[in-house]
Amino acid sequence: MIPSLPRPAWLRVSTVVYAVLFFAFLFLPLVIVAVFAFNDAPYPAPPWRGFTLDWFLGAAGSGRRGLFADRAMLGSLWTSVVVACWVTVLSVLVGTANAFLIERTQFRGKQALSLLMLAPLVIPGVILGISILAFASRIANLADDLWGLELEFLRPGLPLVVLGQFSYIVSIATLTITARLKRFDATLEDAAYNLGASRAAVFTTITLPYLQPALIGAAAISFLMSFENFNTTLMLVGSDAPLTVMMYGRMREGATPVLNAVSLFLMVASALLALTLLRGAKGSDSQT
Repeated sequence: MIPSLPRPAWLRVSTVVYAVLFFAFLFLPLVIVAVFAFNDAPYPAPPWRGFTLDWFLGAAGSGRRGLFADRAMLGSLWTSVVVACWVTVLSVLVGTANAFLIERTQFRGKQALSLLMLAPLVIPGVILGISILAFASRIANLADDLWGLELEFLRPGLPLVVLGQFSYIVSIATLTITARLKRFDATLEDAAYNLGASRAAVFTTITLPYLQPALIGAAAISFLMSFENFNTTLMLVGSDAPLTVMMYGRMREGATPVLNAVSLFLMVASALLALTLLRGAKGSDSQT
């Protein structure tokens, strides 16, 4: 249909109804979780019993231990932040190197390597976690049997969680940075070389500023995907449980409004992080 032509009334109404239903499906569960984080009841569901901040600020000995008094929950939150930071740094660094390898070099098997890079994205997280755990444990056992070396980082624990999440998040970072690098005008670098600039100077003053929006976007995606990951993390976790695994364990024991409070806290933090990174990416993009 030509956009300039008037649309029938039924089409306009159906478009509005579709949009309302779609966004209600997306955001209504989040709104319910946010509202019942303040419900004055020991269960995270209707009916509404009144407003309270106990599930955020309640003391440990009051019978309503809130989020900010729950040391185990806060510890798991910090664990998730640490893991996500490591995964983000590794994914952005290796993703940048992969982008230059794919876009700036020619070698035999390049297309096959590019397709193989996408394989972790289509493998279920549980299968990926089990495969990494079995492979890492086999190597650790082999090193212990042959040389008497105890490779703790290949046992279930946070290092293995970082490696497991990195194994597929790096593919997303690579695709994000590659898409930006593909549009880069390489003649800008050639002009700088002709004027006597060094390779390091060209990279830091021309190429890197151009890639900055993609690097920020890749970092944001990597951090959020690592923070919310559950399937792969569950297979590789040790004694220090990240937040998703901790919340899963709490749900099995019996849900409380503290989980709603955690969810609301994460929604607000994620929104603030996304807005901050979006503004940073727009600012750097306008400068380039």
